[in-house]
Amino acid sequence: MTAGHTELAVSRRCRALPVSPIRRLAPLADEAKRRGRRIIHLNIGQPDLQAPPSVAESIAGAAGRHLAYAPSRGLPEALDAWVTYYRHHGIEVEPGDIVITSGASEALSLAMIATCDPGDEILIPEPFYAPYQGTTAVAGLQLRTVPLGPGFTPPSPEAIRAAITPKTRAILICSPNNPTGTVYSREDLLALGEIVRETGIFLLSDETYREIVFDGPPAPSALSIPGLDDHVVVIDSISKRFNACGMRIGTIVSRNPAVMTAVADLAELRLAVPVIEQLAIAEALSAPEPYISTVVETYRQRVDALVTALSRIEGVTCHRPGGGFYVIAQLPVDDSEQFAAWLLRDFHVDGEAVMVTPMSDFYVTPGRGQDEIRLACVFDPETLTRAAGILEAGLAAYPSRRNA
Repeated sequence: MTAGHTELAVSRRCRALPVSPIRRLAPLADEAKRRGRRIIHLNIGQPDLQAPPSVAESIAGAAGRHLAYAPSRGLPEALDAWVTYYRHHGIEVEPGDIVITSGASEALSLAMIATCDPGDEILIPEPFYAPYQGTTAVAGLQLRTVPLGPGFTPPSPEAIRAAITPKTRAILICSPNNPTGTVYSREDLLALGEIVRETGIFLLSDETYREIVFDGPPAPSALSIPGLDDHVVVIDSISKRFNACGMRIGTIVSRNPAVMTAVADLAELRLAVPVIEQLAIAEALSAPEPYISTVVETYRQRVDALVTALSRIEGVTCHRPGGGFYVIAQLPVDDSEQFAAWLLRDFHVDGEAVMVTPMSDFYVTPGRGQDEIRLACVFDPETLTRAAGILEAGLAAYPSRRNA
């Protein structure tokens, strides 16, 4: 540092970003692997399933293509594929209602920036996908929460209305929800629609897990609710339904022309989403069945296996999610992050350890989630059952276990 000058620091925006619970525990997992431990990673939603065969075939077929910039909104072939995909779900949109993004994460950022000004509030049911906190902070927004109902049911219309303030600009929901598996019914969406029309705010709907519903048809889309064209902005992605997280192809969809013009202008700043990835996913989007039906059945079996195994552990409670592929478990511990760290640092069964995600960062209300963990069902039922056995043995051995 030069004499007479203060030390340069990163922006306050970046200093204020919350640290991912996964990132905090990652060094412990790395150290455990260096010691020869095998880690069952239930901490992250990285599916182990193969993408549709058409994806690999399309990548191979694109090998000789000239890789010029794609249009900022997306390749025409990819936009048309998304239109076909939504039509498959009974939703009519036009290519002009869509911008292809680098995963749902970019779609969420663009949606927030296009609909909200710095200092505005965004209302999110709690618990919620932990990175929403960072995305909200970077956009300069204030995060306000309303608790989910008993058993992680959607919040009541009365609770939502009570949480809205004059500064609220948008409500953000996720259905099926990460991490809770909450599925918003058509009646829930109709009630939300009435609220956003009355208050003149936006409804941002993260529908990344749309088809992964265990006891019924896919979750209804906010785009299917009449009279909400000006209000609804949908965030979507191919990552989970097509098991292609690394391709980073998502989309933002709205029938509000002003919103989509703003999104397109923002998309110009990053030029384009990669060409080959857009081409690779077009065929899968155009013909999503029966591949997705197989995916849903696979996750149904996995979730049921893990819930069954966890329910047998003394002191552990969990509920079967309505969709998605995560299970939240309440443990007989006072601090689930300390327990998760101990599992990696100090415990194993026959050289095998389990990595879980503490739930405290999925809340902003102080004290919530301290005894909860999120488990991702991204392995076969046998591995998940074995992981639950390691968790049970760990709880029995944990020095700070809370007595019943």
